[in-house]
Amino acid sequence: MTNRRNFRVSELTRRAEWPTLLVLALTYLLWGGATVWVADWSVPLAVVICTLAGTQHSSLQHEALHGHPFRIPALNAALVFPALTLFVPYQRFRDTHLAHHQDEALTDPYDDPETNYLDPDMWIRMPAWRQGVYRLNNTLAGRLLLGPSLGLIAFLRSEARLIRAGDHRVLIGWIWHLPAVAIVLWWMIVVAGMPIWAWALSVYGSLSLLKLRTYLEHQAHDRTLARTAIVEERGLFALLFLNNNLHAVHHMYPGVPWYVLPAVYHSGKADVLAGNLGYRYRTYSEIFRKHLFRAKDPVPHPIYRHGQSR
Repeated sequence: MTNRRNFRVSELTRRAEWPTLLVLALTYLLWGGATVWVADWSVPLAVVICTLAGTQHSSLQHEALHGHPFRIPALNAALVFPALTLFVPYQRFRDTHLAHHQDEALTDPYDDPETNYLDPDMWIRMPAWRQGVYRLNNTLAGRLLLGPSLGLIAFLRSEARLIRAGDHRVLIGWIWHLPAVAIVLWWMIVVAGMPIWAWALSVYGSLSLLKLRTYLEHQAHDRTLARTAIVEERGLFALLFLNNNLHAVHHMYPGVPWYVLPAVYHSGKADVLAGNLGYRYRTYSEIFRKHLFRAKDPVPHPIYRHGQSR
């Protein structure tokens, strides 16, 4: 595989990344069409389309915060500005996700904003009913059903603490989020014919699908490279997630656009899998078979000792 230090993203990108722009345009077209026209004759179908479009939009936001499709961050942010999935401000998604890319801290209960592991000391002090909820959440079925709610509650509590502590960057991120939400609410109330309850269901569905992607993309391990998974999916989920299922490659080369990731992976597959010690799944259907009702990981971080998991 090409040496990571010598890998030049500029060799694989274009000034205007047309695949990303095309998917972005189609995403808005599908979402808007579902809320206005499809909902008039089939609300269930509109929910399905909006769920898929919301998932796709979140994946496009992920591309934007990594510098795509343009090299101007403000332009990328403007392209994904409407809050189709409602709850997470783009600027906060950007800041927390870039913090997550500090690979040495991956899965750390405190330093990784996207981890699902808890501090073991916190775990043993938790009431039994709450432990039960978290154990259920560690199965795939639980993550899909409960994960969006639990994740949002934890996120909003964390954001509120930061704002109360005087973090102006967090506050500004939420202030910018208000017009992003207002645009979508105006569309749903004034333009769309889709019932609000149906749209709200699609928002939860989008967040649930995103939990499928993140369910096992990281694991606790004393070796940094071995913490990140590969899911060799090539179907609908690969498109919805913009190949972020090849997550180990994305962490190795976070600046590479989504449509190049498969080529990078297959050109150096042996090295990637050697680096992550074979932490790989063939498809998401395999993940469903193995973990729908059986947790892959414990809730308390298995090797965390006050910051020493790195």
